[in-house]
Amino acid sequence: MALQSKSESEGICMTEADYLASESHSEIRHEYIDGHAYAMAGATRNHISISANILGEFRNHLKGTPCEAVQSDLRVKVSKDYVYPDVVVDCNNTNKDGLTDTPVIIVEVLSKSTRKRDLTTKLIQYINLPSLQEYVLIEQDIVRVQVLRKNNDWKPEEYSLGDSITLESIALTLAVEDIYDRVDNNEINEFRQEKLALANLIPL
Repeated sequence: MALQSKSESEGICMTEADYLASESHSEIRHEYIDGHAYAMAGATRNHISISANILGEFRNHLKGTPCEAVQSDLRVKVSKDYVYPDVVVDCNNTNKDGLTDTPVIIVEVLSKSTRKRDLTTKLIQYINLPSLQEYVLIEQDIVRVQVLRKNNDWKPEEYSLGDSITLESIALTLAVEDIYDRVDNNEINEFRQEKLALANLIPL
């Protein structure tokens, strides 16, 4: 079944088999949720920067370990659905063909087109994955990061500028400021200006 052009919010109704057949040769990636295929919208520059920052930190930290960090090309199977998280950490080397069902960490950068699913449908699906230990949600227009941890009953913990986040499943600590490197929003811009002004006041 060929994927047809339709609004992202409606999706395209199809069977799992039809989705898999179509996705294997589609130039546009689609997520498959509750029997509907949704075209992946183009990302903003802030979205791309945040994902790249997280990916870089993960990859540097995970060198020489069984775990690998992959950006949005890795598809995750959750029950009968298929999604493309922004960043995934997977420690199972047996997964092939760009597909996994054993993520340890999933990171989603929130956007207008995906926010509702990231906070509802995907949240429920992700936390029911036996392998998942941490789910990270990152705002791009303001500075706010939420981390939901399996060992904390998936209760959201919020972080902002000045905070550090420890991802316990891979023993990595990140400064929120570093997650927003090269990101352009009012909150991080004001933070940078204040930091620069303070540095200029301190004699070397």
